[in-house]
Amino acid sequence: MRQLKRVLLIEDDLDIQTVASLSLELIGGFTVKVCSSGKEALREAEGFAPDIILLDVMMPEMDGPATLIALRELPAIQTTPIVFMTAKVAPPDIAYYESLNAQGILPKPFEPMRLADQLYVIWNNHYA
Repeated sequence: MRQLKRVLLIEDDLDIQTVASLSLELIGGFTVKVCSSGKEALREAEGFAPDIILLDVMMPEMDGPATLIALRELPAIQTTPIVFMTAKVAPPDIAYYESLNAQGILPKPFEPMRLADQLYVIWNNHYA
């Protein structure tokens, strides 16, 4: 099984970018690339070659679901696990994310000390 090393974080909120990237780097030991928008992620994703993508749902211009759909059109990203990170976790929202083939949903606010472990659980379930 591939190792989980590289995380693409797509998040427009600067505070969440900082907390999540520090958590993933310092606690998880991951290499993290931060993108502030879906459009930026589409430009950077293939070159960065992430093992997993952590994607905010509510972003201006191009929201998380639209970003996921566009990322799936990139040959190198078609099978990369994508995890939504969102405050919108009502059952209809979760059903919608799952219909887009998201590999996981992490609720906001998230616990920085547990974020890396949560990604490992999703990663292991995806490759089990």
